[in-house]
Amino acid sequence: MPKNLNALRGVVPPVVTPLNADYTVDYPSFTRVIEHLIEGGVHGLFFLGSTSEVIFHDEATRDRILAHAIEVTAGRLPVLAGVVDPTTDRVIGHARRAASLGVDGIVVTAPFYTRTSQPETVDHFRYIAEASPTPVIAYDLPVSVHTKLARDTISTLAREGAIIGLKDSSGDTGGLRYVLSDLADLPNFFAMTGGELDVDGALLMGAHGVVPGLGNVDPHAYVRLYNAALQSNWAVARTEQERLCRLFEIVWIGTPRTSAGASGVGGFKTAMRAMGLIGTNTMARPQRSLNAEESARVEAIIRGVGLLA
Repeated sequence: MPKNLNALRGVVPPVVTPLNADYTVDYPSFTRVIEHLIEGGVHGLFFLGSTSEVIFHDEATRDRILAHAIEVTAGRLPVLAGVVDPTTDRVIGHARRAASLGVDGIVVTAPFYTRTSQPETVDHFRYIAEASPTPVIAYDLPVSVHTKLARDTISTLAREGAIIGLKDSSGDTGGLRYVLSDLADLPNFFAMTGGELDVDGALLMGAHGVVPGLGNVDPHAYVRLYNAALQSNWAVARTEQERLCRLFEIVWIGTPRTSAGASGVGGFKTAMRAMGLIGTNTMARPQRSLNAEESARVEAIIRGVGLLA
């Protein structure tokens, strides 16, 4: 039975998809990652997001990833699925398959490659909401889809009920503040930050949680930060945030030899390999994986924050 997402709050990591050296999905490692996150106390799991390298996986692989994730999670937490593709009808196809596999909600970006206006973007979400058997969460990701979800677009869709929540990875903290203010009278709408470096500030201004890629490496710290914020213990929240900022430096180690995305997710994977969670730090092609020298630098950072003996 799908979980009610109206009360979704807290830490919802976008789950890394471990790969074997031959670029196939490493399902035993994937199981360990899911259990690591659940043991870390997170409040939900988001599969097939950017950190999951969703756009590199074909339809059959996406379906198998979701089926495995749902089987392992076994109803313990809400499961969200990214249904990321350039155009509306392709997204609807992903959404229907995800629903048939048993996800609790879908996460949808604006269209990309096509040059789409804000009114057309509103229609995109409306069409998907009408066709989807599960609730829709908007994913504001202009760095990848090259369209920023406008303040009025989010407000319109939320008030119509076409979306029930927002993952804001735009980097526009002021814009997120306006959305929270605009929709404060909708008690079931949630807006979460996708930024890892200023979670304490986002929670202080009213965000309902965080969707942190770095949470794959250290879910416990994000949960401690979130719990401190719930208790208005902002000194503790700041201490946790500052430690996570030091840990976050793993995401820059691969550049400029790799792309920013490969350096970031590659940093997570390299840390998780060192921690014994996954077997390789392989990135989907054509992204470059972190090399031995870069991996040593990642290991020094995670050791410095206490994640390696």
